[in-house]
Amino acid sequence: MKIQIICIGKTDDKYLKEGIELYEKRLKHYVNFNFEIIPDLKNVKNLSRSEQCIKEGESILKHINPQDYVVLLDERGDSFTSLEFAAFFEKLGVQGRSQVVFVIGGPFGFSDAVYKRADKKLSFSKMTFSHQMIRLFFVEQLYRAHTIIKGESYHHE
Repeated sequence: MKIQIICIGKTDDKYLKEGIELYEKRLKHYVNFNFEIIPDLKNVKNLSRSEQCIKEGESILKHINPQDYVVLLDERGDSFTSLEFAAFFEKLGVQGRSQVVFVIGGPFGFSDAVYKRADKKLSFSKMTFSHQMIRLFFVEQLYRAHTIIKGESYHHE
């Protein structure tokens, strides 16, 4: 299975970049994994929130194939414990999903078109996190899920 994470905008903060890179290296041991970074929109001050979501959505959808299983990281999605996330991920593998695409939107979320394309929505918390910070949280949980599936000692439960 291949995992792709689509994000809007680059990660600016050094401490977040370092954390993401650490878990990216660890994940390479378990799964074919990559980030697809979509550049921030230019001249957003001339766009409404809705217009910005629509334009970002168009860019996101260009990176998604018809056969991809698409999961939006969205505050209104389903919440999992780490063990439940590992089970969800393992189920995707059993179903024969060849590519799973996780999408982290921009600061205003997703367009209706992106919501319609999604197969699932996943929430990390009822709280809101920056779209840059959630990248680090997500890759750590993805790594944790793989260690749980493999029965390794990273997760202590």
